[in-house]
Amino acid sequence: MRRQTELGGANSAGSSRDTRLDPFALPARFTASDAAADGRVRHVELHRERVVLRRAVRGMRVALNLPVALFQGVAIRAIEGDAEGPARLVVFLAHRDPQLSVPLAEAADTDDIVAEWQLWARVLARPLLLADQDGTLRAPFPHLGAVRVKRPAPRRRRNTALKGRHPLFLLRRRPGVKRAPLVHRGEREIIARG
Repeated sequence: MRRQTELGGANSAGSSRDTRLDPFALPARFTASDAAADGRVRHVELHRERVVLRRAVRGMRVALNLPVALFQGVAIRAIEGDAEGPARLVVFLAHRDPQLSVPLAEAADTDDIVAEWQLWARVLARPLLLADQDGTLRAPFPHLGAVRVKRPAPRRRRNTALKGRHPLFLLRRRPGVKRAPLVHRGEREIIARG
């Protein structure tokens, strides 16, 4: 199942129509704007495991077949609004070379675009990233490898059948002085007699 659509520069800045790709309808074929390409357009073929970028530069056709694992992650960037239109959010598959990044969704509604951002990261198995205004990418949450790290939640008592039978003061540590063990020195024989 292939889908033809336009994304990235297809709508004017004042357009109210959101542009999105369906992550569950992969592979998808679409065109995106590319300032370095002839005609300022490139053709993108997006699969779950690879991305094929086709463009013509100075009359020479170029096709790049890149595994999705080479991309840094799925990033979200805010684009400031101007007199022609409101501020927008863009979700894109971020590459170390910004010219190889692939736009995935663009919208003005923050709730929908955040859901798209998380969905694309899950479908493509890439980490979530935030793009700052200067273009640097950073992780939105602290993580250790693929595991998100956060402070542990405080332990709480569960509602169990035995909760009412054990008073809380019995769960506390008993204060007291530890007694030293008895040591018998100088005796010939230690026998336990009963």
